[in-house]
Amino acid sequence: MHLTPESVAEEYDRIHARAETVVPLVNDVRDELGRHFDTDVASIDDEQYHDAIDAVFADGDRAVNVAALAGILRDLDVQDDYPGFVVDELLGRELAAMVAGGQPLRLLAEATFHYADVRSHTDGPAGVDDLDAALAAGVQTRLPGWAWTERESPFAVDG
Repeated sequence: MHLTPESVAEEYDRIHARAETVVPLVNDVRDELGRHFDTDVASIDDEQYHDAIDAVFADGDRAVNVAALAGILRDLDVQDDYPGFVVDELLGRELAAMVAGGQPLRLLAEATFHYADVRSHTDGPAGVDDLDAALAAGVQTRLPGWAWTERESPFAVDG
């Protein structure tokens, strides 16, 4: 894999084009998590997805790493799949975390990745499911919609 500004821009376009797959997965994950945590979580639309991806790729250092992980996952397939299960999970978790941003969102996206992964089924190499799950987990974590992210933290200390 050789990454250039042009190849990163191409990956950006490919990730943007996944909205029709990723946005419904985000909303499915949000609905299910909302039920489990007894809360209402706002759905997202294609525009919000695109805005989140724009923000991720606006940071060039983050963009090159996101593009690399996405490219690897898009092409990753392992004979008999199970031996590759570990590497695609590892790469998917890391991609979800990078898309989400810093802590604590990073950790939440990693945890959410596994939840999204069991709901993601895409034809093609095994890593494509993980790519979609990672994008869904990262975007859903990054975007508002959870009540706890829309209030001031009661743990902030004035100093």
